[in-house]
Amino acid sequence: MTAPVALVTGANRGIGMEVARQLAGRGHQVAICARNAADAEAAALAIGAGTAGFVLDITDPVSVDAAVAAVVAHFGRLDVVVNNAGGHYDDGATISRVTDEDLRDALEINTFGALRVTRAAIPHLRASGHGRVVNVSSRSGTFSATWGDAPAYAVSKAALNMVTLLLAKELAGEQDGDGILVNACCPGW
Repeated sequence: MTAPVALVTGANRGIGMEVARQLAGRGHQVAICARNAADAEAAALAIGAGTAGFVLDITDPVSVDAAVAAVVAHFGRLDVVVNNAGGHYDDGATISRVTDEDLRDALEINTFGALRVTRAAIPHLRASGHGRVVNVSSRSGTFSATWGDAPAYAVSKAALNMVTLLLAKELAGEQDGDGILVNACCPGW
C-alpha cells in the first residue's frame, strides 16, 4: 500500500503548516494547500519530501474542485482532509453590532469553505476505504465556552461544528455511510 495522502487547507503557515509537517513526519504524503502558488510551494519546500503545493481558495468552488482533482492526479489518491483554512477578523464586535458582511464572510470562509472542500473530496475518500476528515474549529464555537467579542467567528465555528456532526453521521454509516470518519478539533491558543 502506498503512503496515505492528506490534503491540508491553509497549510502555508501556523496551525495548518504544523499539521502538514506532523503528517509528513508520520509518513503521509501531504498536499499543502494555500490561496496562492508561491505560499503553497514555499511551505512544501520547507516541510520537505512527500509534500507538494497546490492552489486552493476555499471560497471558490472552481478552485476547490480543481485543487482536489490536481491532488488526486499528483498523488493517485486522497485519504485525509484537514480543513484548517479560516479567518478571524471581527474582534471587539458584539452580535448586535456585527455587520451582515462580516457575518457572511465568516460563514463563507469558516463553514462553507470546509463543507465545500469536504464535498469535493468525498468520492476520493470513499475510494480510499478509510477516509478521514478533520475540521479545525474553536472553543468559541461551543455553547459552553464561547465569548461575545468575536460573534461572526463564533457563529461560523458553531455552524462548522454542526456541519461536522451531520457529516459524521452521514458518512460513518448511520445514514448509508461509507465508513468515512469526520471529526472536529479545537486547538486553542
